[in-house]
Amino acid sequence: METTTTVLGRLRGAQKTAKGVSLYSRYVNRPAGRVFAAAAYRLGMTPNQVTLTSAAFTFTALACVALVRPGPGAAVLVYLGLAVGFALDSADGQLARLTGRGGPDGEWLDHVVDCAKMILVHTAVLIAFHRYFTLPGDGWLLLPLGFLFVAVLTFCAGLLREQLGKAAAPGAPPAPGPAAPPSRLRAVALLPADYGVFCLVFLLLGDETAFRTGYAVLAAVHALFLVLFLGKWFRELKALRAH
Repeated sequence: METTTTVLGRLRGAQKTAKGVSLYSRYVNRPAGRVFAAAAYRLGMTPNQVTLTSAAFTFTALACVALVRPGPGAAVLVYLGLAVGFALDSADGQLARLTGRGGPDGEWLDHVVDCAKMILVHTAVLIAFHRYFTLPGDGWLLLPLGFLFVAVLTFCAGLLREQLGKAAAPGAPPAPGPAAPPSRLRAVALLPADYGVFCLVFLLLGDETAFRTGYAVLAAVHALFLVLFLGKWFRELKALRAH
């Protein structure tokens, strides 16, 4: 069997493009996912099994948010569960590309888990607000619902943009010449919208005010990104129609 070093080297050559990816995903989540993918390969796991393992870590962490009274210890455990789940979410695709065992079923399962994660993370926060937090007013209970709306709309609109773009330009040839290097400025700008950065707010669960403030700031930032993304995706699809 190949050594872990050999497998990691092969995985480095099977990475997706870094275009449109934040610094966190590029330098933290993907490398962590690469290590998990190498371990899964040596254990003989399938990409779908890695996806389900990712779901187990993520959903266990979210159950703790909803069912365990917040505190510093719980905050660290929740963050670690979410961060490991996110890294495994990267590992399943890397393992699929390495082994050639990816397929429509794996892509479908991955999107189902991602959608469930988006719904449950904000539902768990809503439950925690209601059960454990001393809120300044009941209006705070609307915050997780608003964040949930933004997250699901972003996910669905982005997925539709990708699928409709493929349908509008099937088999389109790549642009001539060498690909432009990914923009570091864009990678920095995308940090607030990265799920891995969002997970960091759960380290504040031990302090009600700090968590509420951090969560509210991220909700506002994600809402702004949604408006920007919707405009960008609409213009891109309209341009495809013009061709």
